[in-house]
Amino acid sequence: MSFESAGYQLLPVLPELVLAVGAMVLLMVGAYQGIRTTGLINGLALVLLVIVAVLELTLPAGKLVTFNGSFIVDDFARFLKVLAIIGSGATLVLSTEFLADPSRRIFEYSILVLLSTLGMMVLISAGDLIMLYLGLELMSLALYVVAASNRDNAKSTEAGLKYFVLGALSSGMLLYGASLIYGFTGTVSFAGIAAAAKTGSIGIVFGIVFLLAGLCFKVSAVPFHMWTPDVYEGAPTPVTAFFASAPKVAAMAVFTRVTLTAFPGIVPQWQQIVVFVSIASMALGSFAAIGQKNIKRLMAYSSIGHMGFALVGLASGTAEGAQGVLVYVAIYVAMTLGSFAVILAMKRNGQHVENISDFAGLSRTNPLLAFLFAMLLFSLAGVPPLAGFFGKFYVFVAAIKAGLFTLAVIGVITSVIGAYYYLSIVKVMYFDEPLAKLDPVRVEVGTVLAVAGFFNLLFFVYPGPLVSIASAAAKSLF
Repeated sequence: MSFESAGYQLLPVLPELVLAVGAMVLLMVGAYQGIRTTGLINGLALVLLVIVAVLELTLPAGKLVTFNGSFIVDDFARFLKVLAIIGSGATLVLSTEFLADPSRRIFEYSILVLLSTLGMMVLISAGDLIMLYLGLELMSLALYVVAASNRDNAKSTEAGLKYFVLGALSSGMLLYGASLIYGFTGTVSFAGIAAAAKTGSIGIVFGIVFLLAGLCFKVSAVPFHMWTPDVYEGAPTPVTAFFASAPKVAAMAVFTRVTLTAFPGIVPQWQQIVVFVSIASMALGSFAAIGQKNIKRLMAYSSIGHMGFALVGLASGTAEGAQGVLVYVAIYVAMTLGSFAVILAMKRNGQHVENISDFAGLSRTNPLLAFLFAMLLFSLAGVPPLAGFFGKFYVFVAAIKAGLFTLAVIGVITSVIGAYYYLSIVKVMYFDEPLAKLDPVRVEVGTVLAVAGFFNLLFFVYPGPLVSIASAAAKSLF
């Protein structure tokens, strides 16, 4: 192989290579300079993510394939990689205060976020089952450690352990499914599987069930959602914000790519699984959150419900459905990051408060914070004309056009039920007697909240760019 052809082979993975090398360099800096470099490493990690996003966007247009088709960079991959990088970058910004605490100066934290992001990027570009597994494990192993990063806190270590044990189980299921699919098709590449799996033999269907079970765990869809409320509540809040945004993007990306590119000939077989998981997730997310007292647990059930809504689009099995999933995921990331910025802003006398009752009378003590959070909650509930409404609109329209009327109707009903617990928080903020004033909001938290809040409020004014980019990304799969 000539030097030029080797360079061309590596061009599609250039952003990933830069991220991997950059993370290793930062690890060396931290190892030699110690915990006093925590703030510096966090800042440099953020710069590195910006560079990687720019590199991703400047790769040659069209579909780039390398490593014998196991790594694919198309419009779909570009869109979701940039979205995952935005989620990770916002997490690093929100973590500034957490890392500034002398008892929590962990320079490895930012590096683990980078390595997890690297795993997400590999996962989003996976063109075969082996690359999928490599990306998934690289993403997950870093997440297990980050979940337990607050080592002195029993809840945090418990969260890390629960996540690790259940994550290992799901990885085993996914591998078992992948080996069944390989056994019955004789290939691991998605294109090869698509050619071999035109008839849905019982072995392939079993393989799909186990493969999708492993992926359902990563998007925390029912019945593989058990870890979510405990891990969300136990992990430090910036880490929970990370779990709720970037990894969900990557897992949803691979869910969409696997089903639509590896099994396009047997849509009815996997469609049943996706429809069941979607309905179960929407229902559980709507009902289980009603009795929650802790805002992070409520956000966990909310995220389970939202993944159910996103899967409505995927269940249609069409390009329009895939576009709906992409629009939904992009809006979901903005809503979630904004909501967690509000939770991080909730500090009284230097202590973070996480109970819903602590939001009492916020409209009188901090009107702007209350207004932005109310708008984010309305958006999560899907109230027009906020961004969240458009996310649901696109997935429901795709389901109706694919003839999945029952699924769309159930989606609308659960959306209405879910609105109850979002509106109950608004009621607490605007109608309950105010508590003591909050501490001033830190600049970095305020910045993330402002960007997410105004994106939500003003999306309806000019939705064109996001929708058209998502449309092009979805079409690149077909």
